[in-house]
Amino acid sequence: MGTILDKLIKIELFTDYVWPWCYLSTVRVEKLKKSHNVKVKLVHFPLHPDTPIEGQSLKQMFGPGKDIDEMNRKMKALMENEGLAYNNRDMTYNSRLAQELGSWADTQLNGENIHNSIYESYFVHQKNIAEKQVLIDIAINLGFDELKINEVLENRTFEKQVDADWSKARNMGVTGVPTFVAGGAALVGAQPYEAIVDLINNAQNQN
Repeated sequence: MGTILDKLIKIELFTDYVWPWCYLSTVRVEKLKKSHNVKVKLVHFPLHPDTPIEGQSLKQMFGPGKDIDEMNRKMKALMENEGLAYNNRDMTYNSRLAQELGSWADTQLNGENIHNSIYESYFVHQKNIAEKQVLIDIAINLGFDELKINEVLENRTFEKQVDADWSKARNMGVTGVPTFVAGGAALVGAQPYEAIVDLINNAQNQN
């Protein structure tokens, strides 16, 4: 358990809403926030930026050699172990606009709640999170003002912020998500909770 004497450790978490391993890591991140003196900053990552707005089938994305049903069975079991809901998926969607909405929400009171809602919209309810109305509904359900949400999405208010996130990922050599960065070290993938704690402890012990 962290104490008030622990220095605040800043974690940059590179992530994308359409990648199941990022969704899987949300439980571990929340656990980390409760037990350690950390501040987690989401950095959006362009996993499949060329995905069309209408989406792409996983068979198209992975090719004929990938057993999508088996992949879903394995992922569902992993999610259940973390207490996360998950429904079989056969489509992936463009996450760019969702990332812009998420960046805006991070500037609002309790806005971080939107991230899990976006994950659930895709992985549980199988919604196309590239569609504006889907994102509007997510934000309204969290109590955000509809007019403000429309303004953010229509005017692409946080387009430059997400551009900056994507540039940061390139400049830092991040090629996969989730990637945890703290104290100058990086941890790639949906790592066990203990591995993330080790990353934090090593950052804590630095002078």
